Amino acid sequence: MTKHGILRIVLMLLVGFTLSCNKSVNQIDDIAIAKVHNKFLYESDLKGLFNSNTSKEDSIIVARNFINGWVKKQLLLEKAELNLNEESKDIDKEIEDYRSSLLIFRYKQELINQKLDTVITEAEIEDYYNEYSGNFILNHNIVKALYLKISKEAPEIEKVKWWYKSSDPENVSRLEDYCYQYATKFVDFENKWIPFNNLLIEIPTNIDDQERYLRYYKHIETEDDLFYYFVKINEYSLKSTVQPLEYAKSKIKSILLNKRKFTFIDELENSIYNEALNHNEFIIY
Repeated sequence: MTKHGILRIVLMLLVGFTLSCNKSVNQIDDIAIAKVHNKFLYESDLKGLFNSNTSKEDSIIVARNFINGWVKKQLLLEKAELNLNEESKDIDKEIEDYRSSLLIFRYKQELINQKLDTVITEAEIEDYYNEYSGNFILNHNIVKALYLKISKEAPEIEKVKWWYKSSDPENVSRLEDYCYQYATKFVDFENKWIPFNNLLIEIPTNIDDQERYLRYYKHIETEDDLFYYFVKINEYSLKSTVQPLEYAKSKIKSILLNKRKFTFIDELENSIYNEALNHNEFIIY
């Protein structure tokens, strides 16, 4: 189909969309726009692909892709019908199995959404962590750190070098005020564990032995042609050690929630089974 033909269809459908805002039935006659042997694609099949806010150009692209996709699908379907044997084409059982599985899945999801308690307490998380901490081993070094990136044109860099290392509240406040004015990046990961590699990507330095560096150094100071980079490492946890509880918490929460879901579904299935058994709703020969 030509671009002009598709544009005509698009314009008619957009007009139909506008009219249908006030009518329950679209008055535009249904016209065939593509044919593959004895199967037809009609203008009405394109409704819903776009609306009155879609540009003509975008509508043409969407319509052309939909039409070409429909043609390819019909051609492949005919090839499948011609070339597959009768056994391969007998898909009634597969369709019924899929329908049954889909209905059961949706029913379970509805019950989970309605009835499952999704609140995981801190005590539950800590108990699981203490019992299975060996399952939570770090595969990379992680840190809590302060990271600064400051232009070389910024003033008072020597003061910054003092402030960022200090734990004195006044110096911390001075640093924050300064960074809001001059820092290109000012990120405080004091309350969040991050992979050390993610931090190193941000700065022009190469640390071959991360473990040794983290054990013996608390600061990184480096520069390039345009910027100074400062890192203060507040805490670290090394690769191959047990993850800190705070770092493992979200994963543990997901594990506990999934376990609760499995228990809920298992109890649901057993409850339905036992209820049917008590009411003689099935017979096993």
